[in-house]
Formats: sequence, structure tokens, C-alpha cells
Amino acid sequence: MQVWSVGIEGYRSVRRLRFPLRRLNVFIGENGVGKTNLYRGLQLVQAAASGTLTRELAAEGGMESALWAGPRKKNERARIKLRAELGAMGADYAYTAETGLVQQYEVGVGLRMPTGAGFLLEPQIKTESLAFVGGRRPVTMLERRGPHGFARDEEGKRHDLDEDLLPSETALGSLNHPGQFPDLHLVRAAMLGWRFYHAFRTDPASPLRHPCLAVTTPTLSSDASDLAAVFATLTHIREDTVDLDETVADAFPGARLIVPEPGQTASFGMTYAEFPNRVFGAAELSDGTLRFLALAGALLGYRLPPLVALNEPETSLHPDLLPPLGRLIARAAERTQVWVVTHSQILADTLESAAGVRPRRVYKRTGETLIDGITTLGEVDDEDE
Repeated sequence: MQVWSVGIEGYRSVRRLRFPLRRLNVFIGENGVGKTNLYRGLQLVQAAASGTLTRELAAEGGMESALWAGPRKKNERARIKLRAELGAMGADYAYTAETGLVQQYEVGVGLRMPTGAGFLLEPQIKTESLAFVGGRRPVTMLERRGPHGFARDEEGKRHDLDEDLLPSETALGSLNHPGQFPDLHLVRAAMLGWRFYHAFRTDPASPLRHPCLAVTTPTLSSDASDLAAVFATLTHIREDTVDLDETVADAFPGARLIVPEPGQTASFGMTYAEFPNRVFGAAELSDGTLRFLALAGALLGYRLPPLVALNEPETSLHPDLLPPLGRLIARAAERTQVWVVTHSQILADTLESAAGVRPRRVYKRTGETLIDGITTLGEVDDEDE
């Protein structure tokens, strides 16, 4: 499954936005316009699936920091609403019955009621739903309003939500019973498979600079701590490094990635045209080189996640590395769904040229984050269609 659309409401600078996603999605904008809030909104949907949504919001500074800071209508509730629609993997798609079922998940978070249980300022789940649409009529698989609600099993029978479900817990993250609720498990597993990559550490103590355990690793972890194992898996298990070698040569002409046969640990290094017989270990590589290699590991792994999200991947990279990075991302989008948030025009232009994808410009108007060419209800302009 891939993500067909995302909806974010009442979160930081995003008052209300709903936007469709393609196989490759590029959002570009200046600093401070709210690009990262879009990226973070999708991360919070995944947190709902893992059961950590309210904890993540609390770690951001609580509801006072996370809520839309602009004006609200009279009697409008202070709520954060997150929504994701998932459907069949494909290049493009439309909301028609012919495309098959679409899974619509939505969760609403608010503050504790004055007489309710919980800490004064903690985020609490107010509403939650999962519905399948695209058939003759929508089928609600999960419905929650406050402490009350139900979930349907594989036979369609309704089961009341457990009274032990706390206001700080999502039902999607708590109902982890694949045999009883297979449809919920399917959506939850798809969301948990997403990977978000940003701000790879490159300081001397970074795990990227040190060997890691030699365990077959098809997918790079979010912190890239198993990068050496990903390279070793491609080199010595998959025995296919064509794409990886081409990417390294594209970014660093004359250089080669060296991945020794692992023992208890896996490692990697680089040789350069000037020093073909000298292997520079990961601890010796520049910050930019190491970050680019981490991105290569994320986008060229043996098995890619159903969605790869990159937040400002150009950070600390030399401008000469941005065209190779764009070509790397375009190549990965042939295998999976990719989301890119950037403020680099060079990277956006390369992606448009390599993949034929029009970047979406993110901007801010009177404090509100908006996306050029997309209405707040998710309608796309004719040119994009």
C-alpha cells in the first residue's frame, strides 16, 4: 500500500490542509514556512499506529506548543486532526471504485476535559476512525468517540473497545491482534513500515563512523546506525551493487565504495582517484560524504520501505552533490513511494528533470502554511492534473 493523501488540521502553522500524494512528492519552500510541519504531520500518523502519538506531542512541548497558534472561530475546539488515506501501490490514482478499496484513518487529539482523568495539559485522543471506501458503501472498521467505540473483526462483527483503553492511547496502536482484527493490523503494519530520515549524525561518536553488528539488514534504520550492514547485505548477500556503484561514481568521480567481508562486525570505506590503494574508513570521511552515503543506504537498500520520507536531505552537502542526490531519489521512486521536503532549488530542479515531477511550493500567508496549487480541501489545479 502507498499513501494516497494526507490531511493535517490544527497543528502548529497548519490550520487545515489536505493534499494528494504521488509516487514521488517534492515540497520546496523557504525556511520557516512550515515544510517540516507537513513532514512531522505524517510522522505523527505513524506514531498513532505505534501507540506513541500523545507522548510525541508531549515531547514537542505539549498541546500548548503543538496546537495551531492562529485565531479560531468562536466555539471552535482546540484540536489536532491527522488523516491518511492508503491504497494500492501505483504511479497515479483517482478516487474511483475501479481503483479498489481505500483505507481512511483519522485521529483527533485535544486537551483533557476539566472533570476528566489525566494530567492537566497532556494530549488526549478524542476521536479515531478507520473506514474502507471504494466499494458499494463505506465500511467502518474502527470508530471512537472519547472512551467509547468499537472495532470490527474479520467477519464484520462489532466489538466494544476495551474500557481499559486510556485517553492517551490510540485504539489503532492498542488493538494489536492480527488474528481478530486483520484489517486493522494490515493498516497498522503499513504505517509502521514507513521510514523517516533526517539529520544523520556525523560527529566523531556517530554510529555511522563505527562498525556495526554483521546482521543481514535489508532496510536502513531511521538513524542509519546499521549503514555498514546495509552495504554488506547488498555486497555479500544480494551480490548486486550496480546501482550503489553507479551512485557513488556519479557523486564522487573516480571513487569506489569498499565493503570488506564482514566478521562479527560490518564496516565500509572509500578509495579515491588520487589514492586508489588507500582505503579511507568511515571515521575519516567528511561529514558531507558520510551523509550522502547514508542517503544512498536509505534509498538503495535490498528492501525499501513502503514510504521513504526525507526532510531537507541537502543539509551539509556540497552543491555539486545535489544533482547526484536528485538522480538517486528519482531512481528510488521507481521502487517505492518517496516524500522530499527541501529548500534547495537545485535539488527540486534535478528531480523535476529526472522524474518529471513538478515540485510543490510551500508558503505561508498570515501565519498559515499553504501549498501552491492545492486548496485546503485537497483540490488540485488543472495544470497539475
